[in-house]
Amino acid sequence: MRKRLHGAVGLLAVGGLLGTFVPPAGAEETGRNRLAERLREAMNEVRFQEVLDTAPPGSATARTFAGTVDKEARGLQRPATVADPRPIVQQPQVDATVIELDSRGRPRSSGTVLMSPLYKDGVIVPVDRDYSTESVRWRQWDDAGWYANRGQGTIDVIPGRENAPIDHMLAYPASVLKLMVAFGVLRLVDQGVVGLDDTYEYRPAEPSPLCGEATAKPVRRYLDESLTWSSNAASCALIKLLHDHGGIDPLNRAFSDLGLQTLRLRGTRPSNGGRWSNEITMSSLDTAKLLLLVGGGPGTLWTAPDGTPVTRNVLSPASRRFFADTLAQQGFNDMLSNTNRCGAAYPAQGIPQRTLSRWIGADGTVTVNGLWFGHDVRPCDAAAEVTFAHKTGWVGNSGADAGIVRALPGRGGRHYIIVVFSNLGTQYIDPHRPPTPPGVHPVTYTEKFADLARIIDTYEKNRYR
Repeated sequence: MRKRLHGAVGLLAVGGLLGTFVPPAGAEETGRNRLAERLREAMNEVRFQEVLDTAPPGSATARTFAGTVDKEARGLQRPATVADPRPIVQQPQVDATVIELDSRGRPRSSGTVLMSPLYKDGVIVPVDRDYSTESVRWRQWDDAGWYANRGQGTIDVIPGRENAPIDHMLAYPASVLKLMVAFGVLRLVDQGVVGLDDTYEYRPAEPSPLCGEATAKPVRRYLDESLTWSSNAASCALIKLLHDHGGIDPLNRAFSDLGLQTLRLRGTRPSNGGRWSNEITMSSLDTAKLLLLVGGGPGTLWTAPDGTPVTRNVLSPASRRFFADTLAQQGFNDMLSNTNRCGAAYPAQGIPQRTLSRWIGADGTVTVNGLWFGHDVRPCDAAAEVTFAHKTGWVGNSGADAGIVRALPGRGGRHYIIVVFSNLGTQYIDPHRPPTPPGVHPVTYTEKFADLARIIDTYEKNRYR
């Protein structure tokens, strides 16, 4: 009853605030979560199970990855060529959340769907009025366990969920973990421990292929490099900065206190900020709520487990603005959006976002940290409908994207958060993937993510009149 009342109240409030939002017919009477239903339908429509595996079980490539702890370093082992890809052996893991926002950035509805070998057609996660759930037994990602244990996992992320009706192993978040790092560093900024313009001297005490050499840069530059072009070296520096100031444990406690219990930045090395392992966890729902703190509107966004109202003031206005503005500078528009490859027959274009000019050369093509995408993006910019402030991530068996979509003036009015985590990283390709032209950055993900995102974006656009 509580959930039905919350849905009805939310729809009535939206009608009063926006006037242009059209709720699905019958939603007030039935209490159906149409958004979650549409998300589940879309995940089935794109048929994630049709991808090919370039490192199938027992292959030589799979053996080179076996036992790797540092997942981002493993990502650097991406094979240059694909000798004999095979059909994926079972339904992939996909964890997706969409939170609809009103014109002021306040949440009004959400949908979360999980897909795995246990839930081949996807399962809708029931959430309460705080956009939280106790219905899922969240498990930590296990590389070998995905094959051996039907994607179920063996290590619990949240204790006491043994009897939960849904059992799901969280995909490794890859570089989307940098959202947690940035949040932690900006908390230190708000506390006066460090300043954005302070120069941090990163001096790793032990070498790491992930983290690189010693550097000295302003904190804001490390944050920019970490979020906009996903510098692992800058992110290692920021994690070490957190360790230097005793900020890791308080950050994890803050996540738990806020009710974001699946967000855990654990297992990293204080000596260099490296070792990004499976102990680091994020669910799509909690990640979407973290983004809600960054871009959210006024008032109570949800209530914490101890009954405390959670507002956007968890971060200062200056820190929120810096965080959101930096995410909006994203260079890698190549998972849920593919506008860096504007006009290409492959991959699908996904969310029709605007590309930031900082990455666009005189010929209209995008280059990010030396990686050239080879397509003139100016036609897509002219037709763009939204901005997409987001963060992508990948390793061989992880593909992730999380961000905030907002319509450009006169382009449909939608405003929502979308987060997708999956085990479909660079190890998995589409059967119809064409050869990569010389010098062009290869397609990183299956285009099915972009197909999914475009379905959801069209749905959200049509929710407004």
